[in-house]
Amino acid sequence: MKASRLTTVGAAAGIAVLALSAPAAAHVSVQPEGEAAKGGYAVVNFKVPNERDNASTTKLEVTFPTEHPLASVMPQPVDGWDVKVTKSKLDKPLEMHGKKIDEAVTKVTWTADGDGIEPGFFQKFPVSVGTLPEDADDLVFKALQTYSNKEVVRWIEVPQKGQDEPDFPAPVLTLAEASGDGHHGASDDKAADEAGSAEKASAETSAASDSDGAGSDTTARVLGVVGIVVGAVGVAYGVLAGRRRTTA
Repeated sequence: MKASRLTTVGAAAGIAVLALSAPAAAHVSVQPEGEAAKGGYAVVNFKVPNERDNASTTKLEVTFPTEHPLASVMPQPVDGWDVKVTKSKLDKPLEMHGKKIDEAVTKVTWTADGDGIEPGFFQKFPVSVGTLPEDADDLVFKALQTYSNKEVVRWIEVPQKGQDEPDFPAPVLTLAEASGDGHHGASDDKAADEAGSAEKASAETSAASDSDGAGSDTTARVLGVVGIVVGAVGVAYGVLAGRRRTTA
């Protein structure tokens, strides 16, 4: 009896632990494609899992940080979802490409125009962002997840270093250090490599074309000289043959 009771109590405790840890097990998160380096641009994905068995996720609202406003925010279209970008005036204007910017995106909202994210599935919402701040190690994006049964889950608790993850943590984007050669991450390096390869290929094609042209000119000149020599020989032969007939 005692062993049975202990087993029952242990099982109940295990279920309670799982229930308490469930919200943090699968939550709205943000991850870059490749690397998000300070001072550069990046494409980040907001990953939204459906944690309910009897409802679909039909709306996602992501609040962008106002302490480090981003001058460029461009969502990628997602099939089955409408997107709305909200901008607000900045207390302190930003400078981007030599221009003053007095407003920035403060919220992006995705609303399903169909079934949304059904139970057992997740969805990614890609966004191009920049310029990423150089004086921050991470960016916090607070998010609200709305279900078809009108339930709203608020992923807004900011994780603190040295402490356990909260039950409803806000998505946090960790920023990488910019490389020392002036590039701002793998995406920029890749673009530079591709541009360099294209320029090299173009130069090689041009050189090959010039070489072919030079070869063709040389061949034409040789054939021209040969033609002149053959013609001269033919004329000389004709004159000599004429003299022989006259003598005879």
